[in-house]
Amino acid sequence: MTARPPRPDRPAPETDQPHDLVGIGIGPFNLSLAALAHGIPGSPRPLAAAFYEQRPAFHWHPGLLIDGASLQVPFLADLVTLADPTSPWTFLNYLRTRDRLFPFYFAERFHIQRAEYDAYCRWVTEQLPGLHFGHQVDAIRWNTERALFEVDFTQLDAHGEAEALGRTHTRHIALGVGTEPHIPEPLKPLAEAGSVPVIHSADYLHHRERLLNAEHITVIGSGQSGAEIFLDLLRARPAGHEKLHWLARTPAFAPMEYSKLGLEHFTPDYTRYFHALPEPVRDELVPHQWQLHKGIDHDTITAIHEELYRRTLHGGWPDATLTPGVCVRTAGRVATTRVELHLEHIQQGTRSRLTTDAVVLATGYRERPLDQMLDGLHTCLRRDSSGRPRIDEQFRLELDPAITGNIYVQNAERHTHGVGAPDLGLAAWRSATILNNLTDTTAYHLPQRTAFTTFGLTPHTPNIPTQAPTLTPLVQSN
Repeated sequence: MTARPPRPDRPAPETDQPHDLVGIGIGPFNLSLAALAHGIPGSPRPLAAAFYEQRPAFHWHPGLLIDGASLQVPFLADLVTLADPTSPWTFLNYLRTRDRLFPFYFAERFHIQRAEYDAYCRWVTEQLPGLHFGHQVDAIRWNTERALFEVDFTQLDAHGEAEALGRTHTRHIALGVGTEPHIPEPLKPLAEAGSVPVIHSADYLHHRERLLNAEHITVIGSGQSGAEIFLDLLRARPAGHEKLHWLARTPAFAPMEYSKLGLEHFTPDYTRYFHALPEPVRDELVPHQWQLHKGIDHDTITAIHEELYRRTLHGGWPDATLTPGVCVRTAGRVATTRVELHLEHIQQGTRSRLTTDAVVLATGYRERPLDQMLDGLHTCLRRDSSGRPRIDEQFRLELDPAITGNIYVQNAERHTHGVGAPDLGLAAWRSATILNNLTDTTAYHLPQRTAFTTFGLTPHTPNIPTQAPTLTPLVQSN
């Protein structure tokens, strides 16, 4: 969800009562927060929460819902289960409402398909109150007199045009604005021109037919999305006439780290350990952990190899080139309909050119910058030595002490909390952590230990209450 500057020429009507929490963006992470905020265990009253999203409805990476593509985390990594398996918003309860529990039981699936996860999240958005789609947040300010945040928004019509302006007040904010597709600089002009299909993997399914009509296709990127797209294209091309290139900067088309102890990097224990490290150490560590989250799952690698092998059964090799260790130096258009990529092999130090008819950029995503949305608070925001927002262990932006409300962030804290920031498996735990902090209660019991690995010689001891949830009021009423 992006922000636009407020328009002062039109007054904004105000809602009556302030909220306890306003969420900005409704992706899986803020949807998790909304689900856990609804009916908090032991609460004498519901949390007054509202969540705003500029899109007209929930859709989770619709351009990548390739037939058969699965999540890389188990179904238990739904919106709520790892914090509250008794919640009505679990994936298993979704199956129950659809009379699909027995088919799921016999299917014996631990990793569900992406399309099914998307359908599950949409089911939650259709049932859960307090979600406002078609609402674009324009500005956030701190009202000193009322000791509340002011949130200005624009209500959009079905065509995305401004329909009305509004303003609401809240004690706390949760930013879940997500990430945006990353397009490497050498390819930005071609991607923006649109005359030759140079598209990001986020839009793959929207352009699939156009891509399949291309004589030669190049996929750039060695992660899971690049592998799934290469496999899908390979299966759709005739044997012996595949005309595919798959290029990657990484030194290998490597499997994702999926060992049991390796997965403990996606536990609260490791998150707390990482947060306690000095900033220079964190910055040096993250790039070396790419295989924890940018590798390819074993099943996809196996499927690619099996498909390539099948095409050798009658002699010959498929017309498919897979080359890791390559970066794109520059790119240009050839004869208006083709693309020329200037390549460099990092280890060999050699250079060459590749002419292709279409390019799919499986080059990942970047965190959306928060500066524009938080422009009204920029003087109050504490930053690290690299100019990034400082985020404490409870996922709060560090603000001037004069601001008594909290701004929580979701999936914008990799530099402070590590590789688990974008992982679905930590969504429920992070949401529960935020709610426990916001309500100043043990609204959700969270385990003190979650990994067999002891990270560090002097392990960080979290300050987590061990008692069961109480009936203490969530937030004192005005």
